[in-house]
Amino acid sequence: MTAPTETPVESLSFEAARDELVRVVAELEQGSPTLEHSLALWERGEALAARCEEWLLGAKRRLEATRPAADEDDS
Repeated sequence: MTAPTETPVESLSFEAARDELVRVVAELEQGSPTLEHSLALWERGEALAARCEEWLLGAKRRLEATRPAADEDDS
């Protein structure tokens, strides 16, 4: 069982956060030797999931921002 990564979640790319979240979930599913370790993994997983959502919402905003310009070009 590994300790949660110390890299600040805020600095992770979407792909890095997603990949680490997959590892955290897999480790939680296997069971941890201590409650404290499980809690640390859970907290890290929550932060990683929030980071992924932040990236996805940002991407959605960027796409929506280009949509009106694209609609005008079609006219």
